[in-house]
Amino acid sequence: MKFRFLSAVLSAGALVVFSFPSSLSAQQIDVKPANPVLLGEPVAISLRALPANQDVKLIAERIVTEWGSEKQVLYRAEATFAVGADGTLDLTTAAPKSGSYKRADSRGLFWSMMPVPSEVATDRKLLEVRLAARTVANDKPIAETTITFVNALPSIKTEAVEKFPGALFAIQSGINSAKQKRPAIILLGGSEGGSAVTRGAAQLASYGFAVLALPYYSPPAWPSQKAELPTLPAAFADIPVDRLNDARAWLQARDEIDATRIAIYGTSKGAEFALLAGVHLPWVTSIVAVVPSDVVWEGWGPNIELGKRSSFSLNGKPLPFVPYEDFAKEFMGFQTGEAVRIRRPQDKGRATHPAAAVAARIPVERIKAPVMLIAGQEDQMWNSAMMAHNIAERRAEAKLETVSLIYSDAGHAIGGTGYNPTTQYDVSLSKVGGTPEGNARAQADAWPKTIAFLKRTLGAKD
Repeated sequence: MKFRFLSAVLSAGALVVFSFPSSLSAQQIDVKPANPVLLGEPVAISLRALPANQDVKLIAERIVTEWGSEKQVLYRAEATFAVGADGTLDLTTAAPKSGSYKRADSRGLFWSMMPVPSEVATDRKLLEVRLAARTVANDKPIAETTITFVNALPSIKTEAVEKFPGALFAIQSGINSAKQKRPAIILLGGSEGGSAVTRGAAQLASYGFAVLALPYYSPPAWPSQKAELPTLPAAFADIPVDRLNDARAWLQARDEIDATRIAIYGTSKGAEFALLAGVHLPWVTSIVAVVPSDVVWEGWGPNIELGKRSSFSLNGKPLPFVPYEDFAKEFMGFQTGEAVRIRRPQDKGRATHPAAAVAARIPVERIKAPVMLIAGQEDQMWNSAMMAHNIAERRAEAKLETVSLIYSDAGHAIGGTGYNPTTQYDVSLSKVGGTPEGNARAQADAWPKTIAFLKRTLGAKD
């Protein structure tokens, strides 16, 4: 079930270098905050001393590593702006006349980048964004600078967790007193499985949390059919919700952690997992559910007969589930070249089996902890917006704290920060939904609100 990430695969091409002059002053492009910039923190870009009353083109470039490989691809965005008489330009308020994006957006040059597989810059580093300004009239270089993003603060240390295959623990170094103890977040990934979830651990830890990124299943990789973490379940079937009790016990044994404050942060199937944890595990302090489900769905995987297994179990017993309808038929699109929208067999299954949907409903009104929901109206993996609405309504009826963020032009892939390219989400047969701009705006809006929610509900400090 690697379908969530098939859209990230790109093609490679000939080697051509797009170079910037090295003699230009970076002082004409002002970037705040100064380097290095923690990915997700707001970036303000302005330019001064530009040619007055002329059009200026801004070019942004970075290197992106392809999903599932070590191949690096050059990404680029361009936008042309009209400069006024004062010779200044502020990307927060200036809308491009033409280019990779249309509306005023300080993040526009970041999310609108497209792959340029025919060109590779050999002098670039990952997470570096090269910005350059040129006159449109005569293509003359004006200014350049480089923004260096980092995934985590330098004070964050990480360690592998032997007890849990593939797990990663991240926390600020140097915590040595009871007053410094950190609240914890258990981070759960989705249907991609394996260790992919660990990529977000250090970034979250940079905001004052201890983070345990916990893989819980590892499907066979294509085309090798080998699992990255072979000791974990290869099928997404009967995943034990109560396994999180072991994670809590591990956190309790750490001197740097206040284990009375533990949040569960899950995305997609991980959000389904997180909500079930909130129902059945009373120690959960708060929950972030990104593109969530309000029901338990059918399980799948190697040697799993369709319609016979649940995704999750509790105390050794499978939980009631909603079966899919025409699941195998939908996946035939990978052979026929038709678009694959996993939402369709799920919507059909829910419509065909209403009694099963009632039995499989996650009783979110039993979650006493605060819950944040983040969903996209155009989600093509499953109907996360409708399911988030259902969850929010049930909890409102029970007068329980719920923060619901639902974005009209966004799809399934809204778990980012708004500063990475979103243009390739739907280029493959597997569709996640939403527009590049809609997904980026949703990410940029939801990320700081998520950090604020976690800090408030966990009582975390930077």
